[in-house]
Amino acid sequence: MSASDPIDTNRLSRCTSALILHTAELARLGQTPATSSNFSMRLDALRAVITVSGRDKGRLGPEDFMVVDFDGQAVGSERRSSAETGLHTQLYRRFPEVGCVLHTHSRNQTVASRLFAEPGRLRLEGYELLKAFAGNQTHETAIELPILRNSQDIPALAAQVERLLDAGPLWGYLIEGHGLYAWGQDIAEARRHLDAFEFLIGCELDLIRLGAAR
Repeated sequence: MSASDPIDTNRLSRCTSALILHTAELARLGQTPATSSNFSMRLDALRAVITVSGRDKGRLGPEDFMVVDFDGQAVGSERRSSAETGLHTQLYRRFPEVGCVLHTHSRNQTVASRLFAEPGRLRLEGYELLKAFAGNQTHETAIELPILRNSQDIPALAAQVERLLDAGPLWGYLIEGHGLYAWGQDIAEARRHLDAFEFLIGCELDLIRLGAAR
């Protein structure tokens, strides 16, 4: 198979329809302010469908998506995807089981990414909702949500992510002053991971506000 092979238009339509539904919901929840955030789904073994850069994620239509190969290059389009496309495609390239990547910019995510930037991680421990992350069977565990320094050098960011993936397991990461990347086998699992992170980050911020931080 080649990245230039004909695209399965039925599969493309199903992907864009699912992404439109979820991005509209996330926009209503305030997680995609202005034209921020980007979203993608695996199209096939060599390509993904991803949001076109600079679009209002609460008002997306089929024309607001494009296809890229796993090197982040546009396939059959002159449009431009996000500068962060490489952070999506590295996951598809490395993990054949990854089917969806969601990147949001909620207030909770952005604040936490600044607040915990110095240690470079946010430790989440003792929460029942930790069982929302694929493979976790108990709340009697802890996971660390990594926080990377923001950079316009996407290959350098991707290299940092590769090292985190090598250390695994990993369900997501924050970029300082930016937002959250979360992924899963399909859009339902990716959304579950994103929603769980959003809730748990909010809990940690509330504990700090209440003076109960551990």
